[in-house]
Amino acid sequence: MINRVVLVGRLTKDPELRYTPSGVAMARFTLAVNRTFSNQQGEREADFINCVVWRKQAENTANFLKKGSLAGVEGRIQTGSYEGQDGKRVYTTDVVADSVQFLEPRSSSGDRGQSGQPFGGGQQQQQQNPYPTYQQNQPMNQQNYTRVDDDPFANSSGPIEVSDDDLPF
Repeated sequence: MINRVVLVGRLTKDPELRYTPSGVAMARFTLAVNRTFSNQQGEREADFINCVVWRKQAENTANFLKKGSLAGVEGRIQTGSYEGQDGKRVYTTDVVADSVQFLEPRSSSGDRGQSGQPFGGGQQQQQQNPYPTYQQNQPMNQQNYTRVDDDPFANSSGPIEVSDDDLPF
C-alpha cells in the first residue's frame, strides 16, 4: 500500500507548538494549496489542508514559519475521529508530515521587527543573509569544499587518465 502526500502552499496562520506529557514536540498548521484550475467565475480556489509535524521538525516549523510562509510538506494522510461536545462523531483528516521544507527566506515574507529591520535587527543597516554560510570571507576551497562550477582539472597540465572501471555506464 502507498500513502504519500507532497504539498506546496502557504500557512494560513502561525503554527501551534505543543508538547505531549512525555515531552515530545508537536506542531499543527494549515496549508493553503491552490488548485490548478479556475472555477466558473475564473477564480482560482484553494484547499486548506491540516498538517501535523513531530519532534525537532515541529520545533523548527514553529520557530521559522509563520502566517503566509511558503512551505513544502511531504508525509502521509491520517484519518481519525472523536466524539464532539454535542455527542456526534467528528471525523478528521490530517497530513502527518515527515518533512517540512522552508521554501523562501524569512525576510522575503515581510517579517519585520519593531525597529523595521528583518527579525528585529538592531543597529545594523545591512540586511543579513537568511541562509547559513560557513565563513563569509574565506574561499570555499580552503574549507575542503569544491564548488559545483569550479573545474577540478583546471591546474592539471597533462591528459586525464580514465579507466573503463571509473565510468558509470
